[in-house]
Amino acid sequence: MKKILMLLMAVTMLLSLVSVLPACDEETVTPSLTLSPTTTDVPPLKPVGRLTVATTTSLYDTGLWGYLEPMFEQRYGVNLNIISVGSGKAFTLGKSGDVDVLTVHEPKGEQDFLAGNYSSARVPFAYNYFAIVGPPSDPAGIKDMAPVDAFKKLITGGNVTGSQVKFVSRGDGSGTHAAEQRLWAAAGYQYTDVQKSGSWYVEGGGGMGPTLVMANDKQAYTLTDMGTFISYKSKLNLVALVNQKIDILRNVYCVMVVNITKNKTMANNLVTFLTSPEIQDLMSKYGVEEYGTQLFTPCAGQNL
Repeated sequence: MKKILMLLMAVTMLLSLVSVLPACDEETVTPSLTLSPTTTDVPPLKPVGRLTVATTTSLYDTGLWGYLEPMFEQRYGVNLNIISVGSGKAFTLGKSGDVDVLTVHEPKGEQDFLAGNYSSARVPFAYNYFAIVGPPSDPAGIKDMAPVDAFKKLITGGNVTGSQVKFVSRGDGSGTHAAEQRLWAAAGYQYTDVQKSGSWYVEGGGGMGPTLVMANDKQAYTLTDMGTFISYKSKLNLVALVNQKIDILRNVYCVMVVNITKNKTMANNLVTFLTSPEIQDLMSKYGVEEYGTQLFTPCAGQNL
């Protein structure tokens, strides 16, 4: 009797377990996960090109490129990558194809670049003038002298024992450094002899802005373009001592498209932009409001 009761209890327990299991038959289908279409579709961004420009430091240090860059980018829908270097380094970058365009101010280097078929044209777009700046006390006594005579007096004064005459050179193969070397040659000196002439002569190896700061710290003379000097003047205790607007001191800026660039159309757009009447007019006014004088004279179309 007990065995029969135990068997009935076991059957009852099995039936209760079956009743709690979920019903499942051939008609039951597990719902699949579906994604509703988005109502905020965002179109892919259009690729934006990039144009790389190697520029002389004076165009960068004066803020001119910072002023012009967004205008060009907006007009042509391209990102400008501005690399600030001396003209010598700019030519090297152009020859290797690492940049698309040069904006430089070194006549001999420009002619060599053309002769090597690295570019097809040098296009002048602006100029200013070089000046010899130095401490207000002017220990060398060069104020208002002709540039060549001033250089003769600088090296003579620098070689006097105990002299306060010091000169800071760019020393970086830049357009300004090349202009300095031309002045030494015109004064009758081999540049290698000037370099070895004594501790009075210091090669800074930096851009125009840092060179002015170094000359200021040492209360030394230096050769600078007037645009950069004017923009830095409030930070310096230096004055322009030789500052004539004459051919030997004229400093012409040119734009050159690199022949092997893969962005030839956009590179030519930059030439068009820099030489356009609108931008030439803006260059003529650049610096006037802030400094009371223009930093660059536009010269598109002139044979300089």
